[in-house]
This record gives sequence, structure tokens and C-alpha cells, in this order.
Amino acid sequence: MKILIKNGKVINSDKELNADILIDGGKISLIKENINIETEFTIEASNKLVIPGGIDVHTHLDMPYGDIKTRDDFETGTIAAAFGGTTSIIDFAIQSKGQTLKDSLNIWLDKGKNAVLDFGLHLIITDVNPYVLSEIKEVIEKGVTSFKLFTAYPNRLMLSDEKIFQVMLKANENGGLILMHAENGEAIEYLINQALQQGKKEPIYHALTRPSQLEAEAVYRSIMLASLADVPIYFVHISSGDAMDVINFSKQRYEKIFSETCPHYLLLTEDELRKPNFEGAKYVLSPPLRKKADLKKLWSAIQKNEIDTIATDHCPLNFETDKKLGIDDFTKIPNGGPGIENRVQLMYHFGVVEGKISLNRWVELISTNPAKIFGLYPEKGTISVGSDADIVIWNPDVEHTISANTHHMNVDYNMFEGFKIKGNAEVVISNGEIIIQNNKFVGRRGRGKFLKRKQFELAR
Repeated sequence: MKILIKNGKVINSDKELNADILIDGGKISLIKENINIETEFTIEASNKLVIPGGIDVHTHLDMPYGDIKTRDDFETGTIAAAFGGTTSIIDFAIQSKGQTLKDSLNIWLDKGKNAVLDFGLHLIITDVNPYVLSEIKEVIEKGVTSFKLFTAYPNRLMLSDEKIFQVMLKANENGGLILMHAENGEAIEYLINQALQQGKKEPIYHALTRPSQLEAEAVYRSIMLASLADVPIYFVHISSGDAMDVINFSKQRYEKIFSETCPHYLLLTEDELRKPNFEGAKYVLSPPLRKKADLKKLWSAIQKNEIDTIATDHCPLNFETDKKLGIDDFTKIPNGGPGIENRVQLMYHFGVVEGKISLNRWVELISTNPAKIFGLYPEKGTISVGSDADIVIWNPDVEHTISANTHHMNVDYNMFEGFKIKGNAEVVISNGEIIIQNNKFVGRRGRGKFLKRKQFELAR
């Protein structure tokens, strides 16, 4: 199918131009002014922005969480993402204790068959032994080139420094990228136990027992191990100014450091966890929300190009049936919050509209850098001839209020409830197919393909 996009302002990370775009066979085949070719479908994009589809590299769809699981599966989650202007995601296959990496990967590949968007996978490694280490080469060859490790959650996800270093060495040997959830899990456990002994069980103590110093410590320790292994390291969901200070200091000596943050760390504070009637549980996630000074520091880091990507850590859990499991004990509140639909919108409004970042930087954060870091560029993350036709027609003038009553995520609350924002996706095209139009999903279940990603080599 040929599609012609007429008279839009094309925004890439490095430039913008007024041009038409011809899509043919799922690819971008021509970009120039005044294209006059007969096509099956023409989209008039006057006064609209034409951007590469967003890439969310941190989601948790259909993820088991004890006796429950996240409320969005790969179908509902990717539909919600598409409504917000995202056209590709990278989710996490989780290795259970005693499981091989290949078996873990196959479970998530099966889940992904329902995706309406293209999807990639990271692998979370929780159980390290010689056989698992030998599998790293094989799964990288299958296109899963990034491995998430934890310094938090003892007896569940956390690995010892020795095991972390072993995985880092193997990843380096085979062109892999290390993703790190950096918090000092053992010190946090001590603070949690102290709080419980003192009868402090309200949601706010989730934040108060995970101070930013313990994020910064784990970031520094992880960087030292990564530098010794000479492996690139990417820090997920950086939440604090303390952690950013460590990253910026360390980059002077070791350049293979990358970082993401999330909209909730830019727009919400720990005061949300103090809301009455247990409403604070909606904001229990890890690392926790921080203070206003941290928000300011993270926005500054974005403006200085110190943060590379914006992701969501989308982990949708219902308030009524899931979060309330911890109504008498904050340690039993399932961690996580929804956000896959609102990422691009929030960064446009609070970044571009409010004058904090340029249109080009917006595209770089939500699409281009994710594609470059995670082996998808230039097929994705750019509007260029030969690239995949993942394109969003963005209406910069439309205004709406974010609400659980109108969002498309399969969860009963929204962390940004009542936020009034300007700008939204009007038409969303994935691999040359229109999937969002007139505020309706017009795609089909299972149309998304698995993204076999390239070995790490940062595209410039």
C-alpha cells in the first residue's frame, strides 16, 4: 500500500523540514516537497508535525508478579502505546530461578504474538551459572542484545557483585549491553525492617526507606564493575540528582554510560505517596518518587544532553485489586505504575510547549536515541529514505485532560490524572499501515513483529 503524507513539518533529531513523504511497501521511499504521485491514501498534514514513531524501551507487559500479573498484555499495552504515538517497544523476558535464558525468551516471544506493534526483548538474568553464561552468545545472535541486572530485591532479583561482573564480561565478549536497576538492596532491606519495627507501614515509607544515596551508591559500584569489564552500561529509570551526579562524574573517565528517566520522575514527587485514603499506593514504584529538587536536576540533565532516553517502566497494576494487597503494610504493595500511553504527550507538553527542550531534542529522547542505543537505527528512530514507515502525525494544538476514564491502558487509575496537556498523536502509522486514525484503533491483533536487534555499537 502506498501512502502520501502532504505538507507536514518533518521533525528528526538533527533537523526539520517542510516536505511530503511517500510510503511504499512499509518503507519510506521518498521525502521531498510537492510529491505528486497517485496513491491509495493521502494524509493532509498541514500545520501538523510529522515525527518518527516513539520507541519505549522499558515496559512490563503480561508480567507475573507473585500471584497476580500486570494488567496490560501485549495486545492491550501496545494498543495503548500506539494511541500515545509509540510504534515500537522493548519489553523484558524474565529468567526464573533454575530456568535457562532460551526458555525464558521463548515464553515472552509467545506472549508477544498478540502485539500490535513491533517489539523487542531484553533479558532479565536472575540465576547465573556456567550454562547460563554460555547462553549469552546464543541469545545475542537471536537479536536479544541487552541484559538487565539488579542490585536490589534480595532473594528475588538481586545478584551478587561477583555474578554481575561475570555477566558483564560475557556481554562484553559478545557485543551485549548491560541494563542496570541500581539501588543498594541490602541497605534498603535494613531500613525497611527498621520502619516496620517502628510501626511505620504507610505508603510514604516505601520512599523513605529507599533514599537517593542508595541509588547513587549502586550506580557508582555498577559503573566501576562495567568499566573493569569494558562493557557498555545503561541505567534504567534514574530518579535522583544524586545518581545523575555520579553518572556525570564517572563519564569523565568511562564514556560507555547511558541513562534513561521516566515522566513520573520529572513530574511527580514523593508527596504523592502521602495522599490520604491509601491513594498514595498508586505511586509506589522503584526507585521511588523523589523531591522537587530532584525533578529540577533531572530536567537540567535532559537540557544538557546528560540523559539519553525517556521510557516509562510501564507496570500496570490495578489500585482496587492489586495495590490494596498492601493496605496494612507498604512492603506488600506491588511496585509499579502505568504510563505507556502518556510518555510522548507528557514530554511534548512539559518539555516542548513549556520551553524546556526543542522539538529535535524531544524526538531524540523518545525515538532516535532509543533506536541508536538498542540496535534499531536507522530502520527505526528516524524519518529517512529506506527506514521503516513508523510515522506519527502529531497535532500540536489539540488539548485534552489525561484521565483513567478515557485512557486506553487496561488499568483502573492514571498517575497523571487531571493533567491538562497540549499535543497528541492524530494518525499513527506502523510499518506502512495506519493503525490509529480519528481516535480509533484500526490495526489488527498480532500484526507486530519481533525486532531482532543488532549487537551494541552506538550509531552516530
